[in-house]
Amino acid sequence: MRLRTLPLSTGGVILGILLAAADYRISILTAVLIVTTAICLQILSNLSNELGDVLRGTDTAERLGPAYGLNSGEMTVSDMKALIAGAVVACIVSGTAMTWSAFGTLMDLYPILTLMLGAAAIAGAMKYTLGPNPYGYRAKGDFFVFLFFGIVAVVGAYFVCTQRINPKVFLPAAGVGFFSMGVLNVNNIRDMVTDSANRVTVAIKLGERGARIYQTVLIVLGWVCMIAFCLLCWPDWHHWLYVITLPLYILHLYGVWTKSGKEMDSLLPQLVMATFALCLLMGLGFSLFLLQ
Repeated sequence: MRLRTLPLSTGGVILGILLAAADYRISILTAVLIVTTAICLQILSNLSNELGDVLRGTDTAERLGPAYGLNSGEMTVSDMKALIAGAVVACIVSGTAMTWSAFGTLMDLYPILTLMLGAAAIAGAMKYTLGPNPYGYRAKGDFFVFLFFGIVAVVGAYFVCTQRINPKVFLPAAGVGFFSMGVLNVNNIRDMVTDSANRVTVAIKLGERGARIYQTVLIVLGWVCMIAFCLLCWPDWHHWLYVITLPLYILHLYGVWTKSGKEMDSLLPQLVMATFALCLLMGLGFSLFLLQ
């Protein structure tokens, strides 16, 4: 299930929930179900990604990342398909419960739109490497990661909690989206050699040096979005709590420019945890001090 990636999906929705709590009174049950749904979707994405890569021959014994169930021989394709089916059911149950908790009905415009977005998220999670024309093999993964891990996660969580859209929230949502793209790009830089046989990624298109520059730009854009959001909100000192994570991002970029191959594997969870910490601290900076 690649549990080390789960803080990435939960970080965005937690930020959206805490920003919503800063503006309105929210339901704790709804917030819990939002996080649960995000976790289910992330697990579904991870499982589908592994199955798709193995079926297409991308993940082999030469892969530089950690060993997973299929390519290590601990699971069969049938096992993985059954697990994916279970993850789809979990996403549907959790997402439906979340929608009911937030809106009190499933038969109105907002809940129907939320369920449709959930269905799109399920399809997006599975079609990254699965299906006849997976977008992850056509260098389109970065866009969908930005959309679902950034915009949908943060703005979607805010909307489900409040039933309102705050245009300012698109800024931190974009920031999380850029950091999430960075996680994908680090993974793709590490796997450039094994991916090049039958897969096209942005990293392969840019080349190793270009991909490192791209990674730097993504991190900088993420921070620009976060800072711009704070400046628009007439910030108090506690709104800047997340800035203490900046050294983690500097350390990450140092690793991007000094490591290669399997050495880069450690940079993925590092960026995931840095982004989770940033989301949590920013959210708390806006919401926690309102309780005083």
